[in-house]
Amino acid sequence: MEPEFPGLTQWFGTIHFTSMINANFLSSAERLELEVCVRSQREDHGIARRANAILLLDDGENCAQIAKFLYLDDDTIRGWHKTYRLKGWDALSTDGWQGGQSRMAGTQEDELCTWLDERFCRSTVEIRSYIGSQFGFEYSHSGCIKLLARLGFEYRKPKALPRVSSAEKQAAFISLYERLMTEIGADEAVYFADAVHPEYQTKPAFGWVKTGSNPGVPTTAGRGRVNIHGALNLETFDAPFVEPTTVDGISAAQLLTKIEARNPYKRLIHVIWDNAAYHKGPDVRAFLARPDCRIHLIQLPPYCPHLNPIERLWAVMHQKVTYNRYYPTQKQFANAILRFFRKTIPSEWKTFRDQVSDNFRVITHEKVRVLG
Repeated sequence: MEPEFPGLTQWFGTIHFTSMINANFLSSAERLELEVCVRSQREDHGIARRANAILLLDDGENCAQIAKFLYLDDDTIRGWHKTYRLKGWDALSTDGWQGGQSRMAGTQEDELCTWLDERFCRSTVEIRSYIGSQFGFEYSHSGCIKLLARLGFEYRKPKALPRVSSAEKQAAFISLYERLMTEIGADEAVYFADAVHPEYQTKPAFGWVKTGSNPGVPTTAGRGRVNIHGALNLETFDAPFVEPTTVDGISAAQLLTKIEARNPYKRLIHVIWDNAAYHKGPDVRAFLARPDCRIHLIQLPPYCPHLNPIERLWAVMHQKVTYNRYYPTQKQFANAILRFFRKTIPSEWKTFRDQVSDNFRVITHEKVRVLG
């Protein structure tokens, strides 16, 4: 009969040991459960190792030799066997890395949790000091980590929260936009507009590579940038833009002029953009004061770039032009940016239109524990 664990048979050789634990204590169903755990490639290594040890004990192997094979001590193997026999596989497979019984009383743990909830500790040093001074217990770094994990704490970095308008203002704009798109006439158009300033800097970005290949991308030494003041029609993906030396009221008026020129048969053109000062300055007011002006401006709520789809177009631009790409000169970089607007958008917009949509939602910080 073939041994179930031939590798372990080779390890043991032909030597036979007297087992302190009686073999064949597992039922067929119990063996099957453990064998599935051992052979599962998704199983946690530590848990699979415990299942392996219990199976070997059931085969009649000796605690000392199993411990030697698994690089453990034989008391650990006996402890696993005892836990399994008394409490079953669920207990043995779930007590895991979070440690054993805490030395702190339940009320002390509750007090520690309350104390932690009131602050943001960046290391265990402060926590261990508090435990020592408050409860008289000394914890090692690893012991403190296990305690915190058992109490439901984890080590995380806070998310950077953008400043946003109130939920009411966001909802009001979304309602206004939906009403506009429902009632818009055939002789009207809607554009979203904004400015972007891609910098002449290499932008490394994540991607899938062969393990060990150690990818790299050369960096640039320049700090120049390209200024783009652009607009986008989500229906036609028309994307007029100007390339000013400085984004200001003059470039805003030039952009509005270009939008009008691209829509000679539209009676009314709604342009939605943010509250930048140059979007409300004297140059724009003079443009709007013309008797034949066909532009109607709609202001976004303050601090709401997520309500402007053109921001998503900028993200596509970076994906296609700047991420993981090196340009030897600033001129080559600028030409690549302009080529995206002049050629890529008109010819490839259908491939990324789903990334640039008006699927708006209200953003709040209600479910976030805000620090500071």
